[in-house]
Amino acid sequence: MTRFWFLLLVLIRLSQQNQTGASQCGPQNLTVGRSDQTVLVEWEDAPSCSALNHPILYNVTVLVEDQEVHSDGVWVAPGLVGSAHSWSWTSPLPMDCAAHTVRLRAQIDNQLSRPGQERTLPDEEALYNRHVFPQDAVLPAGSSASFCCRVPDGQHFDRMYLDGHTGNTTKISERRYALTVRLKPVVEFGATVLCETKSGRRFGSTVHIGYPPGDRDLRCETRDLRSVECRWNEGRNTMVKVKSQTSYQLDGSPCVIGSELRCSKRVNIEGGERNWTLAAQNVLGKVEIQDSADLSRRVHMLAPRGLSVGGVKARSVSLFWSWTVGRYSSLNLSCQMIVSDADGSFLQIQHGVGLKAAVLTDLRPNWGYEVKVRCGTAQHFWTWGDWSDRVSFRTEGDVPDAVDVWMQKKGNQTVMVWKKLLANQSHGDVTGYEVTWTRTSGSDRLHKEEVGAGVHNYTLGGDAVVVVVTVTARNQHGRSPPSAITVPATSPPGETSMNLSCFTGSDGGLNLSWSHHPEASCGYIVDWFPVLGDDPVGWLKLPPSQNSVRIKPKDAAAGRRYSVSIYACRAGALLLLLERKEGFFTEKLPEKPAELFQPLSYTQRGSDVEIRWDPVPLTQQPACIHGYVLHYSRDDDKPLSVTTENPADSSLTARNLPSGSYTFTVAARAAGGAYGGTTLQVLLNDQDSLSNIFISMGAVFVVLFLVAVLCCRHWACIKETFYPEVPKPKMADWFASPVKSADAFPQSGCHGEENTAVPELLLKPAAPLNNNNTTEQEDMALTSQAPPPYQNNPAPTVFPNLTYSLTVAGPERPSGYHPQILAEVFGQNRAAQKPIICVSEYIMAPQQRQ
Repeated sequence: MTRFWFLLLVLIRLSQQNQTGASQCGPQNLTVGRSDQTVLVEWEDAPSCSALNHPILYNVTVLVEDQEVHSDGVWVAPGLVGSAHSWSWTSPLPMDCAAHTVRLRAQIDNQLSRPGQERTLPDEEALYNRHVFPQDAVLPAGSSASFCCRVPDGQHFDRMYLDGHTGNTTKISERRYALTVRLKPVVEFGATVLCETKSGRRFGSTVHIGYPPGDRDLRCETRDLRSVECRWNEGRNTMVKVKSQTSYQLDGSPCVIGSELRCSKRVNIEGGERNWTLAAQNVLGKVEIQDSADLSRRVHMLAPRGLSVGGVKARSVSLFWSWTVGRYSSLNLSCQMIVSDADGSFLQIQHGVGLKAAVLTDLRPNWGYEVKVRCGTAQHFWTWGDWSDRVSFRTEGDVPDAVDVWMQKKGNQTVMVWKKLLANQSHGDVTGYEVTWTRTSGSDRLHKEEVGAGVHNYTLGGDAVVVVVTVTARNQHGRSPPSAITVPATSPPGETSMNLSCFTGSDGGLNLSWSHHPEASCGYIVDWFPVLGDDPVGWLKLPPSQNSVRIKPKDAAAGRRYSVSIYACRAGALLLLLERKEGFFTEKLPEKPAELFQPLSYTQRGSDVEIRWDPVPLTQQPACIHGYVLHYSRDDDKPLSVTTENPADSSLTARNLPSGSYTFTVAARAAGGAYGGTTLQVLLNDQDSLSNIFISMGAVFVVLFLVAVLCCRHWACIKETFYPEVPKPKMADWFASPVKSADAFPQSGCHGEENTAVPELLLKPAAPLNNNNTTEQEDMALTSQAPPPYQNNPAPTVFPNLTYSLTVAGPERPSGYHPQILAEVFGQNRAAQKPIICVSEYIMAPQQRQ
């Protein structure tokens, strides 16, 4: 019994001791630090905690501006009691913006320890006169970030924004506000965060937004077989190089980076593959890239040293160099040699073990060159090495190349022409040329002529024979190989019947193509020369496999007409003309287009008008004429036109034109459009009306002509009818019996045998016949007082003023006889402008008595 109470007392005592130990256990030596926006907390256990056999839970609470924003728990196992502990937390707000307080208490078996410890990060408002945080921070793109604004005393917050983006703004306290935005990459110089107050004051901060390193494509090799050298690509731009440069390490060794992304490290190069690791790091992150390589198969050779030239000849030269790396001498090498001159460059390659010399061939005599060399491993080739320095040299001279000879027909003469040898063809200074020729039939005499170095043509005579001409050039080293050409006695076959077509070039040149000819065993020749003028011919010689070429004469003037011919070259035979055309490498407008078609003339045929012009001479044609166009318009009407596609035409006709004033304009049609524009003004009449007038007048004329002809043919009948002869009157019978002797009607006839009686005109008695003072009343009396017909008056009224006596019969006429015909009587009346009215009943012809 005593033992029971003793054990119970011991347990109670132990329990009291544990409770006392638990209540005394807690944190001590609490320290709170910061790194950017990260809160760093460290502490130790109180000595009483070491007696506990239970784990300890530390409760960590973070307060911002006295408002709890985060809490966490840290468990400490019994075995770790007595050691130092740490905890960290990243605040969404910049640490300089608001005070951050950390509270730490221990909890054992759900029993809180004595009051915990508390630390507050100091507010730096008194230390820095800043209002927007963070300042000059480096932030990762794509993340969310918070920016804080501390409003000065007496000011009121208005808004916050980052590069114009307002984002989400929250109020922390009366003087503190936060802006939360999702970050986007900006320029390397950073973005600006601004805080504005109601009064218009602005406070700002610069932040840098970017990425961690993105380097890639690591490639490692060796240059000297004693070290490794690696290169890589940067990848994307980190955008934060201004604030945080990327640092590199190759297999743990720091790299010094210059203008190139390259890092090297001394290693022992042995056969076999191994891994190489490159680490790239900046403030936002770190990346590692690797490459696996056998460096003995990745040799990037250094440049040859001391390149020199020896053994210079006319067409070859020897090269020599050395190596700075001794182990290159055991490598099987391939070396490239780039040879450059004024016309370009070409490549030669040679192979050998530890190659230190090479021979260049196929060079031009008396020609300047530059050469450089680089090498690479022939076995397990990796890449070409670096180029050596350049070295210059000049080859020795040699005999000239063969002269390029051609011919040009000028009338009955043939001019042999050859091209001046270029510097790369003469191989020295040309001192002259030798021309020889002989006939292929007849005399085999060889003619020889020396020509000076500045002359490049020779004229043959006009005798119609086939001649073989040879031209050679000479210099101080000797004569060139001979160039021979056969000159035909006549024009090449097909030349006289060739149908010329007009061409138009482009950019000062002409593209030619033709069908392959089976007889063109030695190729084709294309030549060109001005149609007008004495300029020399130009030509190109092409191989048999080539059937197209572009020619572009250097001296071809715009608007100048050229003749272009294509020949087939037949070995041992005459040339064969395949094609010939004329035209312009470059067309141009005429200097005086309005005078191109002078003079213009026209012909009107009814309602059609034909406009004619003189053919345009070749000297006045600055472009190919493909036809003509005639524009015409009447007054202000819409212009019309007619065209022709025949360049040989010299007239155009405008049809069905109504009368009026017309303007006619003639222009030539070319590839670039119409040119010319010579005008002519024409006034067109209505030829249908004129034709009708002329036809009517012609008809009247024909009728009058027919009447005249009929009158001439029957003049005797007409005269007998209208103007008969006046018979002598028989006075005794007339006065004895006038009525008896007169017929009631006048007798007339063209074929009667009776004599026609003279009609008798009765006038008013005592009235003069030619009295100009006769009144109208007297004229009326002349007709009204005449006696009616068939009245047996004893005697007719006698004219008292008659000076002659009428006798019907008798050949003799008494003296004083003045007969007056009827026309005279009427004529006298007309002279008095008063007509004499005749009464037909009183005009009777006397009859012969039976």
